[in-house]
Amino acid sequence: MSRAATTRDRARSGGRGRRPHGGASEVTPLRSRRRRPAQRSGRRLDPRRRWLVRAAVLAVVVALAGWVVLASPLLAVRSVQVDGVSTLSADLVVEAAGIGPGTPLVRVDTAAAAARVAGLPQVAAVEVTRGWPQTVVVTVVERVPVAVVEDAGSRALVDREGVLFDTITGDPPPGVVPLTVADPGPDDAATTAALGALVSLPRDVRAQVTGVSATSADDVTLTLTDGRTVLWGTADQTDRKARVLDGLLDQIDAGTLEPAGTLDVSTPDAVALR
Repeated sequence: MSRAATTRDRARSGGRGRRPHGGASEVTPLRSRRRRPAQRSGRRLDPRRRWLVRAAVLAVVVALAGWVVLASPLLAVRSVQVDGVSTLSADLVVEAAGIGPGTPLVRVDTAAAAARVAGLPQVAAVEVTRGWPQTVVVTVVERVPVAVVEDAGSRALVDREGVLFDTITGDPPPGVVPLTVADPGPDDAATTAALGALVSLPRDVRAQVTGVSATSADDVTLTLTDGRTVLWGTADQTDRKARVLDGLLDQIDAGTLEPAGTLDVSTPDAVALR
């Protein structure tokens, strides 16, 4: 083998085993190429810029929530629901409440609306609440008449507290009896004493009462269906007097006591029949 051939063979085998020098460029390994994108994706915003982005997002969320609650029709009044009425008109209650459709529910002044409804004479108590998402609920407790009284030429219904709250022209409701006092009203002592006696009676005894009167707080008198008179006296020991009268009427009905035109229970421990 010639020397020239041996030199060429060495050059070929050496070229495959060694990196080229001189003008040849270096080849970057594949593993190194794959690391660079990972290094770029790991970059983070500086803390100040990240805080500004979060603050901006939070501000948008708060503004949107505020709009939904305060101005959006999504949470605006679409209906006013009235509960608890029997003699009152629901439309009258809604009108008195004064809550306009489309009012944002959170802006409804429930206390003011309740005060307006409470101004209706027939209302004893009222509560106004929000019924999310689009309803206002007005719950009414109506006054219950227990007596009827002549007042300024008209006949007015009276509740157990002595409040005159409605006028009538025909017959009073069942169970409502005439009340005779000089100055009817919740601040009149004779009125409250007479009504206190009336409402303290058991149901079956009260059904026999056709009228109650009082010249003063110490002189209450009941009239029964058969014309008998019950001298009640003062407003003291009301419950005790009611139990004694109930017992007396039971004994008279059973025949163990002689009938009497006047039953005096003003001193319940020493009743008198005349």
